[in-house]
Order: sequence, then C-alpha cells, then structure tokens
Amino acid sequence: MNSTFSSVSSHYLRARIGKICVAIIGSTPVDLVQKAETAYRETTFLEFRIDYLPKPLAALPALKEFLGKHPEVTAIATCRREAVGGRFVGTSHAELDVLQKAIASGCQLVDVELQTAEEIRPAAMDKLRAQGGGLILSYHDFVTTKDLDGVFERMLAFEPEFIKVVSTARSLADNVALIRFLERARDKANVVGICMGEQGVISRILGPRSGSVFTFASATTGEETAPGQLSAQTLLELYRVDQLDAATKVYGVAGNPVTHSLSPTMLNAAFRRERVNSVYLPLQTSALSDLLTLVREVPLSGLSVTMPFKQEILKHLQKTDAISEKIGACNTVVRSQDGKLYGFNTDVAAVVRPLEKRLVLRGAKVLVLGAGGAARAAVFGLKEKGAEVSILNRSLLNAQKLAKEAKAKVAKAEQLGKSDFDVIVNATPVGMGGVKTHSLLKPEEINARIVFDLVYNPIDTPLIKAARAKNIPVITGIEMFVHQGARQFEIWTGKPAPEDEMLRVVLHSLRQRAATANGSH
Repeated sequence: MNSTFSSVSSHYLRARIGKICVAIIGSTPVDLVQKAETAYRETTFLEFRIDYLPKPLAALPALKEFLGKHPEVTAIATCRREAVGGRFVGTSHAELDVLQKAIASGCQLVDVELQTAEEIRPAAMDKLRAQGGGLILSYHDFVTTKDLDGVFERMLAFEPEFIKVVSTARSLADNVALIRFLERARDKANVVGICMGEQGVISRILGPRSGSVFTFASATTGEETAPGQLSAQTLLELYRVDQLDAATKVYGVAGNPVTHSLSPTMLNAAFRRERVNSVYLPLQTSALSDLLTLVREVPLSGLSVTMPFKQEILKHLQKTDAISEKIGACNTVVRSQDGKLYGFNTDVAAVVRPLEKRLVLRGAKVLVLGAGGAARAAVFGLKEKGAEVSILNRSLLNAQKLAKEAKAKVAKAEQLGKSDFDVIVNATPVGMGGVKTHSLLKPEEINARIVFDLVYNPIDTPLIKAARAKNIPVITGIEMFVHQGARQFEIWTGKPAPEDEMLRVVLHSLRQRAATANGSH
C-alpha cells in the first residue's frame, strides 16, 4: 500500500475531526439518518454503526444523501461482525463489500477489526483501500486489558490511517496501563485508545490528553454502542473533554458505589464557574490499593473519599487535620507536589453548621443513626459542640465502640418510642436510591424538633417524608452535600467556592433524575 497516500490522507482527516466522534445507531435507515441530523447540530464527526441495522446495505442511499447535504461531516462506517463484538451476521468478505460501498456513498473512513484484516487475503484489503477511504484498524478485548503493545505492533504492519485499541478495565489501574500505552504509541501512529466498562470511564475522559486522537461518545444516554460509553453532552458539558490539556489537574470521588454520585456534576460546575483548569471524575473501586495506584500514576491532585475508604485511607496519609485524626475518618485528600498525601475532614462542619443555623447545640439531645464514617463525623462534631449524643446502629458492638471513643451513649431501641430528641440525624445509607435496607426507626419513634438526613439522593427520602408527615422541620442531605463539597473546592484551589452554583446544579440534576424515574414507571 502507498504509505505516502496514507500520511497525506491521515493529516487531512486529522485536520477535519474533533476530539469526540459520536456513534449513531438506528432501527431503520430513516431512523439512523434522523439521529445523525440531530447529532450534526453539535458535532460534524460521526460514526455510523450500520451493523445495528438488519440490512446494512439498505442504509447506504440515505447515508449518501445525508453526506451529500452535509459535506463538512467526517463519517466513519462500521459494520462489525458478531464474532468480533458487533451485530453483522455476514462473512468478513460481505463486511468488506458493505464498507467499500459505504466509501462510495461518501464515508471518509471505515472501521475494520484486526482479526478480519488478518484472516482475509491482502488483495481484499488492497481492494478496500483502493476505494480511497481511510482505514481505522481496530481491536477490542471485551474481557481484560493486556498486551496492548503486542496488539499495536500487529496493527502497524497494515499501515492504517488510524489504529484503535479498545480493552476492558477490570480496575482503575487498567486505565493507567492504557494511558501509558497511548504515551508510548502516539508518536508512531494516529492512535485511539479506550478502556470499556464502568471502571474505564477515566480513559474516555483523559485519553485525548494522553495521546488518543479522539474518543467515542453516544448520541444520547441509552444509545451506547460499548460498555461505559458516555454521551457527547456528558463529555463536552460535564467533563469539558475538548478543553483538557497536560496542565489540567485531575480530581475524583473514590468509593463503591460512586457511579451515580453527583459530586462530578457539582465540582465540575464549580471548576467551570471559577475558570479552574481541573476535571473531577467518578473513581469506582472496591480496593484501596487500586485507587492509590491511580493517585500516584495519573497523578491525581486530590480526592473526595466516600464509603468504604474513609477510615482505611488514614494509614496512607502523610498527615491529617486534627478532626480527621480525632474521629478516625477522612473524606478529603490533597496530593502535594512531591506526591505526599494529606487528609482533611469536611463532613464534620457540613453536619454541624446546618444545625447551628437552627438551634443551640450545647446541651441539645441528638440521636445519630449509624456508626460508619459519616456517623463518626456527626457524633464527634456534635460532641465537640457540647451536644448529648446517643447512637443507634444495627450492630450494637459498633455502636458501643463508637460511643466509647466519642464519650457518647448507646440508644436503647426499646425506649425510642418514649424518647424525645432535639435532633435525629440519619448517617446510614438507608433511603439512598438503590439501597434496600429499612430504617432503624419506626414512624412513631421519630420524635424530634429537627430531622436531618445525610442522604441527598433522592431529596425526599423516606425519613424526610415521615418527618414532614408529622410536621417536623427537616434538613435534607443536599445542604450537607453542597457544604462539604464547597469546603473541598476551597482546600484544593484556595478560592472561595461558588456555593450557589453548586447547589443549583445539584438540585437541577436531582429533579431531572426524579422526573426520569417517574417517567419510566
């Protein structure tokens, strides 16, 4: 093949494309083109997954008309076979026939799997290349991330315009392996690199700044063509992928689960509002060692730490603030220039301050539900302010342990119906979307002047609803959530947090989620 043509065409194609290619799927050719018309308003770089159609060839006349009408669109045609993760049921030769006709219909690029290129005769590939379209040679591993360099070397032999290596992340550290691969390979070819899966989201956002020529997105949420794929709107508006560069600082929320956390929405909005060159990612993992690899290798500039790591992370920190040390739980980490980690706790103030606005805490009788990281913050913070704190927890042993450490009391379940409190604080995950366990309190046991639920999603938890039914004033978890996030922003950036903007985006997102949930029933 003519490598001079390849370099000229790849330079030309690179000049035409952006950092995000939007994958278009449809149930019919008309549906496919209608979705392309919608996506075209935001981006001119589109991938047509014609393998999703029962008869891919039937889409080509409509595709030709669309591309003729929009000459500024750069189009990839993909007709991936079932054997390599697509939906096309034909042979590899039938696939190449479809792709040749897609080039004739105006597509500038076609995507062919490495396995297909290796199993057919070179003459068939030459015939495809002779059509004048650029070749994206792609490789997908739907199980793991391994031997990326070996795969890359096999692909180089075909001299494609673009090499696309897609693996599956089983850990956060797999993203590091992919990023390092991109850094090694980017000077040898035009490379696209992605980790699929929930834990590969980091690669989709940070890939382009590490050497991936572009990344893929779905046209809308619900139309993903690969596990873990994000919508174009999410990549552009939430993560500002087109603006990330080598100087962008990376932060994230670490824990399990964090997939539905609104921390990325809240803190990315704060970075955008204050023009801070930083991005904040969801870091889902169940292993602290996996998280620490990511912190060290990316490297991350800071972390929000959630369940189950608030206590476990302490032993990996160089130093913590006095309150983290005292309560034995940290929710905020800063990484210094020399790589050392420092811990802070913004949960404590976020529990105490909303209550201080409403009542005097000295001498107030407070019932705290739970004995985990959030409960520790509430118990120690309230004790420090002179409140009388009682703890109720499913595990009596854990309640007794926390009560002893904080010089608090253990609440007796049988006496709750007869007890009155100034404040009841829920510091368990009960009421959180997706959590099945039931409340520690029966409705008749909710006797307080104020009920404070630290769960923020949904806004109206069962406990909040039960309190309102009894005309008890409530504090929702949003107040705590935004307050602790605002303090984290200030610790990381040294700037005052745009708290009103943070509250606005969180409320907006929660209302959108509630509307979507109600609409889907």
